Amino acid sequence: MLSDAELDRYARQIILPQFGGAGQAKLNAAHVAIIGAGGIGCPAITYLAAAGVGRLTIIDHDHVERSNLHRQPLFTDADIGAPKAAVAAEAARRINPHVAAEARIERIDAGNAESLLDGATLILDGCDNFATRLAVNRAAVARRIPLLSAAIGAFEGQVALYEGWREDAPCYACLVGDDPDRPGINCAEAGVMGALAGMIGTMAALEAVRALTGWGQPLNGRLAIIDMLDRRWREIGIAKDPECPICRG
Repeated sequence: MLSDAELDRYARQIILPQFGGAGQAKLNAAHVAIIGAGGIGCPAITYLAAAGVGRLTIIDHDHVERSNLHRQPLFTDADIGAPKAAVAAEAARRINPHVAAEARIERIDAGNAESLLDGATLILDGCDNFATRLAVNRAAVARRIPLLSAAIGAFEGQVALYEGWREDAPCYACLVGDDPDRPGINCAEAGVMGALAGMIGTMAALEAVRALTGWGQPLNGRLAIIDMLDRRWREIGIAKDPECPICRG
């Protein structure tokens, strides 16, 4: 049951016929695990907390640096040196006191991913390296948890939803392979436009709400690619790899 304060807080989304009270109830019962409280994680945490996701687990081993501030607006100069997960969880609780936000200040890897993610309704992965993404993907398939994956670099962002345990659905490794040593370029090397991080993180939060509550067409097995250098948007289908070592039958 929603309190009068919650009904007032969420009134503008409850009134949407595609969402309604049933959608809000699903959000309140949901547990989203967020990998990375960085450029994608900060806006995603903001909007998931504001929307009323009942429980957020924020997993990040890193600490706030001054170079984070142009694209991670949950942090200020006063937070430099503090654990990102702890500051982000406190911010989420400040945004919405009806949300239980927990900080896990540790690096997620192949050894602890399943235990850290156990019980989550959905995973939102906004980390910046393949080793972590692949470890999270393995755990998501093993635990049968939908994985909302988002990434940014320079002027481009990507968002996709993976449910690789399903017979006809790909996992993240179907797209990129399962080599944790695959070379990648992070924001420190390639740069990133700060507002793009906000845009993709907010889009990831919106797609998470969609996946949790069932309105519209989810991104299952589809990759949304946004190139803001020239304002181009497109979606491509991702086929399940019959030879995928993670999700093949």
